[in-house]
Amino acid sequence: MSFQSFPPGAVPPEPADGAGLRRYRVIFPSARGRHWLHVLLIVLTLITTTVMGARLAHNFRTNRPAFDLERDLVAMIVIWGDPARLLEGLPFSLTLLAILLAHELGHYLACAYYRVDASLPYFLPAPTFIGTLGAFIRIRSPIYSRRVLFDIGIAGPLAGFVVLLPALAIGLAYSKVIPGIAQRGDLIFGNPPVLWLLQQIIFPGVAHSDIYLHPVARAAWVGVFATALNLLPIGQLDGGHILYSFVGDRHRLYSRIFAAALIPIGIFCWYGWLLWAFLLFFFGMRHPSIYDSAPMDPGRRRLAWLALVVFLLSFTLAPIQTGAGS
Repeated sequence: MSFQSFPPGAVPPEPADGAGLRRYRVIFPSARGRHWLHVLLIVLTLITTTVMGARLAHNFRTNRPAFDLERDLVAMIVIWGDPARLLEGLPFSLTLLAILLAHELGHYLACAYYRVDASLPYFLPAPTFIGTLGAFIRIRSPIYSRRVLFDIGIAGPLAGFVVLLPALAIGLAYSKVIPGIAQRGDLIFGNPPVLWLLQQIIFPGVAHSDIYLHPVARAAWVGVFATALNLLPIGQLDGGHILYSFVGDRHRLYSRIFAAALIPIGIFCWYGWLLWAFLLFFFGMRHPSIYDSAPMDPGRRRLAWLALVVFLLSFTLAPIQTGAGS
């Protein structure tokens, strides 16, 4: 979710009601005629994620590590030699797109409820190991209430988490036990708390390193990682919006503190956090000001605690590490 400069169609709020909720009106700009772009991007993302999913399905079926660059090249040759096998990638791609879409629609529907002008989701196809860089919406009108900001910010992560939980459980049910498989290959994935808890239920007594995740569970893992990233209480991330709704002008200071906390984690656990700390320090600190002094009500405070629980269940100190291959 990203903010854009306020358009000329926005008008000041009506007199405050103590909370600012639904007391302002945004004049929507005329239709932009770009629905074709949203459709094109999601179709391209479906293709790229399905290709990557077919590779995962091939490796899963043949009991090979999920990500092994040398053998993956052979797998891709086999798949393109028989394009019908691309259908095997649909469980991964449809699961991943459903999680991403739920997250972005959570934001979008909250914007629609409060009559905040926002775009439909933009999906980002990319030649990554999962076939995408995620999705986002653009908010094109001002937000005058911190409670509205909170509702829009929290709606995405909670909606995505509600969808990924059953997907993770179903994917784990179709996973299998192969001694040491999780530590093989070129990429080794961390074990977030929510995955560990479900593993104790579905595979009691089995070590995490022995569980080979089904592609559906792999897609849900990506959703868990994306949820943790989005809930970081920094800048214009979803967690940053939630933070701003509570602390207002102190948001920039707290964002810097939390971004700085990523540095030792990056040094000792996963270098990727250093990259995120750099990007957030220099490109993600600004947040549009909201002049609203209304405090958060008890219900939203409870939702904030729920968001914290979701973050702790999703966060992994070392989500991705390079392996020695197999």
